[in-house]
Amino acid sequence: MSRFLNIMSQALQAVKAFKLRTSFCLVSVALGIASITIIVAATEGAYQKAFDIVALFGPDSLLVLSGSDEARAIGQREKTLTLEDVKAVEESFPQAYMVMPMLASPGTNIAYRQNKHQTLVVGSTADYSRGWTWPVVQGSDLTDEDVRGGRNVALLGAQVVRNLFGQEDPIGKYIVVKGIPVQVVGVLSERGMTPTGANMDDRIVMPITTVMRKLVNERRYVSVFRVRFTDQSRLSEHQEELRLFLRQRHNLADGTPDDFRIISPREVILFLVALTGSLVLFLGLVGGISLVVAGFVLANLFLLSVRERTREIGIRRAVGATRGDIRFQFLGEAVIITTLGGLAGFALGVVGSRVLTLVAEFPIHFSWKAFAAGVLLSWLVGVGFGLKPAATASNLEPIEAMRG
Repeated sequence: MSRFLNIMSQALQAVKAFKLRTSFCLVSVALGIASITIIVAATEGAYQKAFDIVALFGPDSLLVLSGSDEARAIGQREKTLTLEDVKAVEESFPQAYMVMPMLASPGTNIAYRQNKHQTLVVGSTADYSRGWTWPVVQGSDLTDEDVRGGRNVALLGAQVVRNLFGQEDPIGKYIVVKGIPVQVVGVLSERGMTPTGANMDDRIVMPITTVMRKLVNERRYVSVFRVRFTDQSRLSEHQEELRLFLRQRHNLADGTPDDFRIISPREVILFLVALTGSLVLFLGLVGGISLVVAGFVLANLFLLSVRERTREIGIRRAVGATRGDIRFQFLGEAVIITTLGGLAGFALGVVGSRVLTLVAEFPIHFSWKAFAAGVLLSWLVGVGFGLKPAATASNLEPIEAMRG
């Protein structure tokens, strides 16, 4: 044990003595480890964000959108889902405890006194808060009476409240929606931005009957409907059953693509992971290249150091140091330097990730995995690229080394 401690002590002294070598190696390793740290943290953050979104979306929910993928790809909007479809799903799927049709009217002008705003109006049935697991923090939710009576009432998103009312209490007040006076009955809790940059709080929710009759002049078609099932474990089966049911209702022949799209929690996760994948891939390439470059820098500087220290190596061998001692000392120096570089790289990665979060609102989550990945990779670089210089130093003959 004392022999091991003595060798490590000499390795540490060498690290301190050769400051320029240590600095170059440390910086090169730190840059590579910083990139790897951000990659691991970004991956963790992406998955955590995905599961957070799934929790908000509803792990027991399916969302059925009107229109085919081909139509959406070229910017067309097809009306394919009807209120009759929604009613049929309610009657045919006893496992569905909630079927909620919705109709969207984007870019609708609203106003309160002198304050004006343009926002998304969503027409919905009762219990919007329960349907989307979106708490009403002030006032009350839409009711069946509001929907049956086509009442002029609305729930406001937090951003709309800020834009129209500021610090004023909006409950009970009247806003003008496309020229129609509408009473505010509730305020939704704040949810922030979607992964694509849309503000979820910039919306108002009104009874679907009111939106259809008074805002968009629609009698039959809806934009989307949401289905929540009691048996979450069979959600994939329910999704396929629902797809086949709607195909049959729409009289789609075999080989004809769906004229609707069903989104499940799994697709939400895949979408967000794909969204973050490009940046993770870029950082991965940069980090991998940086680590390889750092390894070559370390190996070359250590080979130069071996040449400069041949007399020291010869003296140590002459007084009893074995080849293994010399090899272990140089490997120890390499590992000490790369460990310091790994720690510096982790700190640099933390700082860099904060900047990335501020600039791009990228989901970042640090855990022990990011730290462990940085340390392990730094050791791998130290051992992998330090072996050649260490072997070269240990193979020097004592007499020849002392002459050199």
